[in-house]
Amino acid sequence: MPIFEYKGITQAGKTVRATVDADNVRNARARLKKDGIFVEEIRDKSRQKAAAKKRTSSSGGVSVEDRAMMTRQLATLLKANISLVDALNAVGDQVEQPTLKEAIVDIKNMVNEGSTFHKGLSKYPKIFNFVYVTMVEAGEASGTLDVILLRLAEFTEAENELNSKVKSATLYPLIMFIFVTVMLGVMFVFVIPKMQAIFESAEIPLPWYTQIVIGISGFLVNYWYIVLGVVFMVYMIFRNWKNSEAGSRQYDALILKMPVVGKIARLVAVSRFTRTLATLLQGGVPMLSAMDIVKNVVGNQILASAIEDARNNISEGESISEPLRRSGQFPPIVTHMVKIGEKTGELENMLVQISDSYDFQVKTQISGLTALLEPFMIIMMGGVIGTIVFSIMIPMFEMSNLGNR
Repeated sequence: MPIFEYKGITQAGKTVRATVDADNVRNARARLKKDGIFVEEIRDKSRQKAAAKKRTSSSGGVSVEDRAMMTRQLATLLKANISLVDALNAVGDQVEQPTLKEAIVDIKNMVNEGSTFHKGLSKYPKIFNFVYVTMVEAGEASGTLDVILLRLAEFTEAENELNSKVKSATLYPLIMFIFVTVMLGVMFVFVIPKMQAIFESAEIPLPWYTQIVIGISGFLVNYWYIVLGVVFMVYMIFRNWKNSEAGSRQYDALILKMPVVGKIARLVAVSRFTRTLATLLQGGVPMLSAMDIVKNVVGNQILASAIEDARNNISEGESISEPLRRSGQFPPIVTHMVKIGEKTGELENMLVQISDSYDFQVKTQISGLTALLEPFMIIMMGGVIGTIVFSIMIPMFEMSNLGNR
């Protein structure tokens, strides 16, 4: 039976807030009226919980740009000495993204009722990740929420820029791969069978390479379901292996060892590590807690294990640079600069400099990789399609020569 939450006034003039069980709103009102309560507000509590659960379980298409812009606007308002509730109300009116707008309104209501800001944010883990919530909690505790939010906005924008660079590097090869796959599919399934029929009617001997192409075409036409089944099976085996604990570590280790790609993956992971750690430390998060968080954002289990080992050594009184150096997973320049930052008391600034430097290196490496991939993909695509066309055209020329004799 649904539970209704209501606000009403008793016959004695006392305001009451409570819940009542009823089949529907009408029955709930009738029951309360019978008890001598005049209802001012009433709502279905079960539906409200279901809606909250739905909001919590989905990001609803909230982009990094939306979150960064909202964070920067909120930081600006707080810096102007506007109260948190009023700032959230203003930002809620400004935001256009529906899911984010709904979340901000809900968080504003929670804060208005006495809840902390970070607790409201934690209701929406798909929108505000653990780093975001932890930073806000530290900002609330230290009374520097406006400064923390500004750093969060800068951090979010930098992370988004880095992720965009990485995605752009994979977009071109993916588009080329899809294009080549579609072209080959059309040629093998539709074009080559028709040419085969022409060759058979002409009864001319076919060269070995043409026979191979026709054989592949016949197999794809007659046994396409086997091909799809094998592809699907290989994909599922790979996915299950990659999602397993051992397979995930092996995959991450393999990525780091790959030429070019491995270097870029390490650069991206180190950049995430240094920038996130700097942001957390600047926000007043203790070193051990910050290390617990950053190991989950590097995106590579090998580096995450190295960070976890370093965290354990730090808890025993050791510096951060030495365990990172011993792991062998971080470039010497990184551990050297971290060591200098620890000695000079400028660790946060040094970490930011490392991250900026590595972001630039990622951009350079990706630009170089893209410049190499473009001609390589074009040559490969031209070579594959050209071979197939050559295999078809040679018999066609022979048929033409026979016709002219």
